[in-house]
Amino acid sequence: MKCRVCRESAVIDIRRHNANFCADHFLRYCRDQVERTMKEFSMATPGDRVLVAVSGGKDSLALWDILLELGYEADGLYIGLGIGDYSDVSGNYVRDFTSSFVANRESEHANSLIEIGLRDSYDYDVPTAADVTGRAPCSACGLSKRHLFDRAAHDGGYDVLMTGHNLDDEAAVLYGNVMRWQVDYLARQRPMLPAENGFPKKAKPLVRLSERETAAYCVLRGIDYQVEECPMAAGNRHLEYKHALAASEEASPGMKQAFYFGYLREAADLFEQSAVRTPDDGPGLVPCESCGSPTSGDPNGQPRCAFCRLSQRAAGADPVPVELLKTKRR
Repeated sequence: MKCRVCRESAVIDIRRHNANFCADHFLRYCRDQVERTMKEFSMATPGDRVLVAVSGGKDSLALWDILLELGYEADGLYIGLGIGDYSDVSGNYVRDFTSSFVANRESEHANSLIEIGLRDSYDYDVPTAADVTGRAPCSACGLSKRHLFDRAAHDGGYDVLMTGHNLDDEAAVLYGNVMRWQVDYLARQRPMLPAENGFPKKAKPLVRLSERETAAYCVLRGIDYQVEECPMAAGNRHLEYKHALAASEEASPGMKQAFYFGYLREAADLFEQSAVRTPDDGPGLVPCESCGSPTSGDPNGQPRCAFCRLSQRAAGADPVPVELLKTKRR
């Protein structure tokens, strides 16, 4: 197996491109794919302040590393979710990366890591919020992360918030949204969403790279990451969609890329147009009365965002161990 570029021994094959790469040219390929995506979708330009949501997993750490390699001023944001040992280990991987790959980099920018702990800052964690509110753990987790990501990007004056969603992630989300015809979600499923209505600009620069490729990038760069899946993710439909698409990809390499980018090219604009609000739709977003974030309000007509409603219910409740919550869900 020879590298497509230099004909030296290859370390990885990428079947959807019918290409093999040596270590150096594979790393260059990953950076080129991210740079191409950022330019195509106008995600950021040199000089922009970038906030990268990092979890300790391969995708977000690979993204942060690639952005720094490309010369961007990129800080990391880690949310301590309080999911038992899993969160403790994830946080350690982020801190280790920060000390070994960020702090030692020769740069004119003082790249840093911002940490927010749910338990320390809001007196709850994901397992407890799920138990108290009756939400699925992934729902309580996603709601908390989205709010805190947006808030940190806004309060920190960042030009763009970036996340490590890869091609497998986005194809699986698209598959689920199409299967259930979630029109509102389909209208917003793009690699970049502009800043509007009080929300920051958001971007997903890894949509041309697969999970396997970001894992290989980390291995070749010597980046240690959290390998284990979140213990709360069992039964998550997103994982089922990933498995279904993986089987199709194995039989037809390139299917996921064709599915996702075909949607962006042929249908995304149509769904976005169908979701445009009109004056007859009633009032739009208003500031949350508790935190000031944009919200459509709650079912009782009060201008409180979903995060504040969740945190007000969960704050102060006795912590629920992960294993106990998993037992209750059986």
